[in-house]
Amino acid sequence: MQHTISKTLSETCAGILKDLYQLEVESIDWQATRKEFAGDLTLVVFPYLKASRKKPEDTAQEIGTLLQERHAEVEAFNVVKGFLNISISDSYWQAVLHGIQDLENYGKGESVGRTTLVEYSSPNTNKPLHLGHIRNNLLGYSVAEILSAAGHTVKKVQIINDRGIHICKSMVAWKNFAEGETPESSGLKGDHLVGKYYVAFDKAYKEQIAQLMADGKTEDEAKELAPIFQEAREMLLKWEQGDAAVVALWQKMNAWVYAGFDASYRRLGVNFDKNYYESETYLLGKKIVEQGLNKGVFFKKEDGSVWCDLEAEKLGEKLLLRRDGTSVYMTQDIGTAIQRYEDFGINGMIYTVGNEQDYHFQVLFAVLKKLGYAWAENLYHLSYGMVDLPSGKMKSREGTVVDADDLMEQMISTAQKISEDLGKTDGLSETEKKVTHEMIGLGALKYFILKVDPRKRMLFNPEESIDFQGNTGPFIQYTHARIKSLLRKASLMSIPNTGVYQSLAGIERELIKQILNFPSIIQQAAADHAPSLIANYVYDLVKTYNGFYQQLAILNDENPAAVHFRIDLSRKTAAVVSNGMRLLGITVPEQM
Repeated sequence: MQHTISKTLSETCAGILKDLYQLEVESIDWQATRKEFAGDLTLVVFPYLKASRKKPEDTAQEIGTLLQERHAEVEAFNVVKGFLNISISDSYWQAVLHGIQDLENYGKGESVGRTTLVEYSSPNTNKPLHLGHIRNNLLGYSVAEILSAAGHTVKKVQIINDRGIHICKSMVAWKNFAEGETPESSGLKGDHLVGKYYVAFDKAYKEQIAQLMADGKTEDEAKELAPIFQEAREMLLKWEQGDAAVVALWQKMNAWVYAGFDASYRRLGVNFDKNYYESETYLLGKKIVEQGLNKGVFFKKEDGSVWCDLEAEKLGEKLLLRRDGTSVYMTQDIGTAIQRYEDFGINGMIYTVGNEQDYHFQVLFAVLKKLGYAWAENLYHLSYGMVDLPSGKMKSREGTVVDADDLMEQMISTAQKISEDLGKTDGLSETEKKVTHEMIGLGALKYFILKVDPRKRMLFNPEESIDFQGNTGPFIQYTHARIKSLLRKASLMSIPNTGVYQSLAGIERELIKQILNFPSIIQQAAADHAPSLIANYVYDLVKTYNGFYQQLAILNDENPAAVHFRIDLSRKTAAVVSNGMRLLGITVPEQM
């Protein structure tokens, strides 16, 4: 617990250790008391036994006695072996709860004077976003929001892979098979239309390979000689040479895709401060590598290729320029990282990319450090595992990929069915129902993905995620709506203000302590790049509130002071739930 009480207790305790044992300590670590023992905070006294020269129980007793004498908020203590458990007064918990006034910004940290860039999404323009992109976007966006809440200035960016042979495949297929089909004429989103022709290319390509193999060619020969593949390679060459007709087709089809991506991003609730395009960045880095070669940071092999020796880092040798002087992806990423530093004056960067690229980013960070960039010490790869569905793996070339738009639509449709079956949206207008169903469906999707440690491969079950019980988004959303309903009822009541509520119930103390822990949870989630810490914190808070709701009379207690206090506690719980879910990109309903 990082409340003010921990800091003042530590100061008092440091004085006690000096007075009792002539021991100077720089920091004292207080822990939350385990639930099976009485108390709020616990001090482990074993580190002080050498100075006290006494048994753990006697040392804890001496410290506890003086702590209670010198610190007004310590109302009691108990000793369990070498653990000193102290109980903080009800008046303290009520005072700090009352002191939380700016509910919208509660939990946000002060500026840390750091600008951090977060990259996520990074799609290809030959197909729509899929389930893997959803996990990527949700993680990147949430980490950006958490860092911002922790006091960072955050810049959100994506790099769009808008060039290369895979882009030309869609272009060739559209040119050969589309008969001028457009998003307007087909009624398809632009990214879906272009993805349709990526699949069409693969189908035609396989048919041509099969025919060539039937004519006696080997599989490798057939793959190279297939006419449609030859056409795609020729188109790529023309694009690199700036052929006007090819560039015009490329621009038209990419524009369709960008419009489709933007619609998906809006529905998913993510955004970006700047887009980078591979067509503009693929030549970056060459000059940097040449400078590194001149400085002796890199070396050239006999064939003229340029390499970085990373044997000391146990990463082997890494190619940076081919023997003909052309770039590789690593060269481009080096240049793009430096360009971003120049664009934003960043202190660090976070790359949200799947774990199959772990080695790539280890190399990238090591190379930038060798080049002497101080900010390279603050680069982080937010590595995440694959998302599986009960139906199995995805293959985009074959058109069996789990489309992001389709999945979002399915989640909203499922939310509608379950909500209506349970009567959760009874009494709402049709417009309110539509908004609420979307809120529940997308909230379920986001929460289910973000509650899992990103490093873990996960199984996403749409049906399981939309459950109004258990560790799910809808359970949290429903509890928030329940609190808001209670607060609306309270606003219509006339409750006399009879003074301070004298004695807290155990569940009330627990709820207050959880609320006060929110700022430290944000800081920890930012340090660990872990939205799952926020998700599971909010779930635990909601569970505790439901216990509070069930155990105590909130609006009907005979003590008006208790009613006033519990209304305030409910209001602040709702604010923390809303703030926490917002860091996950999730909206919570006012009514349900």
